[in-house]
Amino acid sequence: MRKILALMIAALLLVMALGGCMNKGATPYDGTNGEAENTNDLKPTKYETVNDLQGVTMTIKEGTVSPNGLVLIFENDSDKNCLYGQFFLLEKKLDGKWYEVPVTIEGDYGFEDIGYELASGDKQEWETDWQWLYGKLNKGEYRIIKDILDFRGTGDFDTHYLAAEFTVD
Repeated sequence: MRKILALMIAALLLVMALGGCMNKGATPYDGTNGEAENTNDLKPTKYETVNDLQGVTMTIKEGTVSPNGLVLIFENDSDKNCLYGQFFLLEKKLDGKWYEVPVTIEGDYGFEDIGYELASGDKQEWETDWQWLYGKLNKGEYRIIKDILDFRGTGDFDTHYLAAEFTVD
């Protein structure tokens, strides 16, 4: 019963933390579905520090990358109890720098408020299809960003960001 209560509280905290992830629709690149003519029109990354949660990794499952989605593998080789949700963000590398891939839908959008527990010693797969949000990606170097909580107890957690790079051929 205590574990269920802790999970419910953790899920509620994740919902609150991800509530800020709801965004307004952005203007697509330039109609070429993912290619920018000018990086001045793009938002540079705000995630300068990624993959800094010791012992917790996020990698791409081999053979799963497509222009529409991929499968991630989360591994927790630490003694921490972690939580992650549905939120993700795509960035593209242009001229050696990371830029947010603009969404292709207009208006508000959000992610399902759900928390996945990644306990110490766990390994999990998470599949995503981003076509609803970004459309089909063109060739290039990309990375996916996901937030993950180092959850120690109710109201006691740190948010970290994991990134995994991939290429669309």
